Amino acid sequence: MPAKIATVIGSTGLIGSHLLNVLQNDNVFETIRAVVRKPVRFQQSKVEMKLVNFDEPESVKLAIDGSDAVFCAVGTTQKKVKGDKAAYRKVDYDIPVNAAIFCAETGCPNFLLVSSVGANSMSNNFYLKLKGEVEDAVQKLSIQNISIFRPSILLGKRDEKRAGEKVGQAVMSFFAFLLVGSWDKYKPIEAEKVARAMVTTAKEQNSGTRIYEYEAIRKLSSGPSPTAIH
Repeated sequence: MPAKIATVIGSTGLIGSHLLNVLQNDNVFETIRAVVRKPVRFQQSKVEMKLVNFDEPESVKLAIDGSDAVFCAVGTTQKKVKGDKAAYRKVDYDIPVNAAIFCAETGCPNFLLVSSVGANSMSNNFYLKLKGEVEDAVQKLSIQNISIFRPSILLGKRDEKRAGEKVGQAVMSFFAFLLVGSWDKYKPIEAEKVARAMVTTAKEQNSGTRIYEYEAIRKLSSGPSPTAIH
């Protein structure tokens, strides 16, 4: 089997950092490209740092070209952009959609996207609407396998402090047992499990678009693929 290349966008984030660790210990992907905007010292031996300027799309396309799977786990916060919705959109919409476009243009067969539970382009909520718009745009592209992951609150240790998220993690974890049936998808989940689920999916011979929420992500993180939403 020829050596496979995985490209990770958002490699310094919570899910992205776990993706690097999971891919480092995987025997299918022999090279990991970490797409970053500024130099980062990665510990994983298989990682190749790809410095890009997201305002110059061609540099991103060059980083993606030749990939067998592109993992997109990029995202910002209102705090980071100081409430500027245009700046928020530039990160959470432009980067993943452009990455997917380049994935299609360079013939990469797998695009794996971290979205959010409740993503809906018709939502009145800015965040959920934006995530839904990203999903809609990506699904219009000619990519062999599109996998969309919709986790709820992510569990795990971040380098940055997010007080509101810490509170949400504690509250949701405490009441998780009440989230059953159609509410199951709102259960918090470990970021590492999302990363493992993404890598598992990238190695499957799928075609079309599949969307994974809590239960499917949980199962994927430890074994063969369950049935996705569609």
